Amino acid sequence: MIDILNLALPYFGLIFVGFACGKVKALPETGLAWMNFFLLYVSLPALLFGIMSKTPFAELNNPPFLIATTAATVCAFALAMAVGRLMGRLSLREATLAGLSGGYGNIGYMGPGLAFAVIGAKAAAPVALIFCCDSIFLFSIVPLLIALTGEKRPLLQTLGGVVNQIVSNPLIMAAVLGALVAALQLPLPVALNNTLLFLQNAAAPVALFVLGVTVALRPLGRMPWEVPGVIAVKLLAHPLIVFALLLLLGPFTPEWAATAILMASLPPALNVFVIARQYDSWVEPASVAVLVGTFASVVTLTTAMWLLKTGQIPFH
Repeated sequence: MIDILNLALPYFGLIFVGFACGKVKALPETGLAWMNFFLLYVSLPALLFGIMSKTPFAELNNPPFLIATTAATVCAFALAMAVGRLMGRLSLREATLAGLSGGYGNIGYMGPGLAFAVIGAKAAAPVALIFCCDSIFLFSIVPLLIALTGEKRPLLQTLGGVVNQIVSNPLIMAAVLGALVAALQLPLPVALNNTLLFLQNAAAPVALFVLGVTVALRPLGRMPWEVPGVIAVKLLAHPLIVFALLLLLGPFTPEWAATAILMASLPPALNVFVIARQYDSWVEPASVAVLVGTFASVVTLTTAMWLLKTGQIPFH
């Protein structure tokens, strides 16, 4: 257990350092703009590009794994929506955002670094595949469901907006470009490779610090009834659903299965709050879900790491 704590605590420690800095200094959120830009458009894309470009293309061709992990995300999303509708009496618009909170983990800020630390280099391909497929599904379904709740936009315009969100997402495009480089077996110039390595090494610490600061700047208001249920879906139900589908559709290598469970165990993503604010709906509960979910994951995520690292979960 000490080894697991030694792996987990530096990650949560960086979040808590950021949280403390955000509380002590109380700087305006606009001060994070350039750090967020660096993460979303420079460092994390470099990380995903590096992962994909160095992974043999044959390893990326794994339809059963994509079906298992994406179907689990769909189930978690639908379950969290149902929790929002039943426990919180939410409208379809609000329940859609509750579903996003239950299905969309912090796979960008926390996922890659944590997976590499726990599982090693063999986590690279499944991390990238999960990120791409989950992001494409969630960035597609949320605008489509929101469009059904009163925004009278033509269907083609809505679909065009969805495609634009996917195509303009720098993380997804970096992963696609990396897969293309892997498929064509293109060698990268040494100078470019070293530059990407610098950027990749900056991704995890900067992301975790920014996560802590951003969580600190979120107001902790009242906790609506549905929020604990949505957090339970994300931290408990989602990894259990992934485990069940891996057993059903497997077998998979232990590294791929462990990566899938670890990624499903991550807390709600910061983007949940950003998207809630974009649609001006379920904003305060989204803030509470991100804050409480992040702190609750200290226990649940560390437990998942211990189970995976000690081989307590039977994958076959």
